[in-house]
Amino acid sequence: MRERWRHASAEDRLLLVGLPVLVAVLLGGWSLWLGIAPLDDVEARTLNWPSVLTLAGQHLRLVLVCSAIVMLTAVPLGIALTRRRAGAVAPVAMGLANMGQAAPVIGVIVLLALLLGFGFWVAVLALSVYGFLPVLANTVAGLRGVDPHVVESARGMGMSPRQVLLRVELPLAVPVIMSGVRTALVLMVGAGAFATFIDAGGLGLLIQTGIVMFRYSILVSGALLVACLALAVEWAGRVVELFAAPRGIA
Repeated sequence: MRERWRHASAEDRLLLVGLPVLVAVLLGGWSLWLGIAPLDDVEARTLNWPSVLTLAGQHLRLVLVCSAIVMLTAVPLGIALTRRRAGAVAPVAMGLANMGQAAPVIGVIVLLALLLGFGFWVAVLALSVYGFLPVLANTVAGLRGVDPHVVESARGMGMSPRQVLLRVELPLAVPVIMSGVRTALVLMVGAGAFATFIDAGGLGLLIQTGIVMFRYSILVSGALLVACLALAVEWAGRVVELFAAPRGIA
């Protein structure tokens, strides 16, 4: 780990140290405000710690389930699209993925809710569609960015196509793929705030409550907590991106 830390860029080091500090400062300041603010009954019931932690847990669960689905679908599809036999299919698949990313997330959530009903799994489907493209695009870009001479050398050593993929191409593409995963995670944390509109829970409920009941303290608290969760996920993604890459690549 020390070796990877030494080889990390100045930007990565700053973010790896600065992001958790920023989250701690924001949450600490919010906690202090919560303890001294003159809250009415509605605000006090909504912003108590057990309620907030429950909503944060729902939000995080939603993001983690979506992330698992995206990883299990986008990475294998990205690998398939970089194989020689998928030459004609790749542009079509990438075009469809771009269409899904271009659609407004609230529109996708509402449309799927009208078609399939409300609830957690409909929100999972909508957010998975939204987070699919960054992982797919980075998987394709990472694999296509591998030096062809390295691949040919591996084949010349007698490696099978599967061995070349698992031992050469994927390890070299890991930093780019993980960057896409991190981007997708942050996008899904932010978009997850809309899940509350279809009864899927999450921190978006605070934002919705603040808007409906004209309680700006609840509205701002919800937005702040979603931002803190996004920053925490960004930090966790950078840690995995830096330390999970094969030695010599990070």
